[in-house]
Amino acid sequence: MLPLLENEKISTLALMHTPGIGAVTIRQLISYCGGASKVFSSDYKKLIKIPGIGDKVARSILKREALSFAEKEYLDCEKSGTQLHFSTDATYPNRLKPLYDAPIVLYSRGNFNFNVQRSVGIVGTRQITEYGRVITETIIKDLVPFNALIVSGLAYGVDIAAHRACLKNGLATIGVMASGLNVIYPAVHKKTAKDMEENGGLVTENALETKPDFMRFPARNRIIAGLSDLTIVVESAKKGGSLITVEFAQNYHREVFAVPGALGNPQSEGCNQLIRDHKASIFTSVQDMADAIGWGSENAQDSTAKSVSSESAMSFDGFTQDEGAVLSLLRQTGPMLIDDLSWQSGMHLNKLATLLLSLEFQGMVRSMPGKKYGLI
Repeated sequence: MLPLLENEKISTLALMHTPGIGAVTIRQLISYCGGASKVFSSDYKKLIKIPGIGDKVARSILKREALSFAEKEYLDCEKSGTQLHFSTDATYPNRLKPLYDAPIVLYSRGNFNFNVQRSVGIVGTRQITEYGRVITETIIKDLVPFNALIVSGLAYGVDIAAHRACLKNGLATIGVMASGLNVIYPAVHKKTAKDMEENGGLVTENALETKPDFMRFPARNRIIAGLSDLTIVVESAKKGGSLITVEFAQNYHREVFAVPGALGNPQSEGCNQLIRDHKASIFTSVQDMADAIGWGSENAQDSTAKSVSSESAMSFDGFTQDEGAVLSLLRQTGPMLIDDLSWQSGMHLNKLATLLLSLEFQGMVRSMPGKKYGLI
């Protein structure tokens, strides 16, 4: 018999691979039944009473066909060195936890930490121009002092240019895939993908041998947006996957920047349109972007470790433990969206809003446009 924890994880994988069930439904099932394994031990009458679970889904669960696949998948991951990050694990990305449609499980290979202080999504057209290539490489080079994790999609064009620039400049980068980790797409990027595992790696929500199909790319794009504090669109036509990523980023209340391009250039029409419609801030330089989002002008690579250690040791006399935690977080990161403060502090939004109001009255924090808060 499998240990209880392994059985629960395998049952969670099985739910992922049960037809007709997505992340939102899985959370609903686990919540009502008290665990993934208990979902499969429930009878039809119990399942059909759960909101959103109809006859078809209930019968699909009761077949339990995905359990054998999930057990094999779990063992294959162990053998191949693939890490599984369940939403209840400490290794699961904090940036994804508050999102209603976040993956239940992520597969990864490589050497990186999801929960770094700063992460930047870089996306754009597959038909990159020389202008776009130069801008992408400049952005990566200028982000090195901030020690940001670079998130992209391993696709042709802007994506692969960003990953390769990271390899060249020693910046950690992860590629979010629309396929399984054993199916590198496009295949010509296999060497780059392998090289990325030294300082970064690959991430997906799909089973190991999953082949990419049309509907998996928008799902992939939501993960790129969710893993990133901000997204930079380098080049984009009027329509494309980059604009889908932008929509997700906006839904998650994340910052979006777009690189302006020449009028009449079809690969810049999407970026210019985002700026015109106020769906993205204009990108002029990494330093301007850093100032706009409160990263400051300090060399983050030199100061991050020192800042974290000093802040962790700092005590805030006269403040509650929760108030001190929020003040310390704001001092480390600069101004933050209340949603980001919530997931980084682990506090519910209602509790956090009350706490921030109290800190405002005490003259410690100030509210800023766009539901941001910073220290006075």
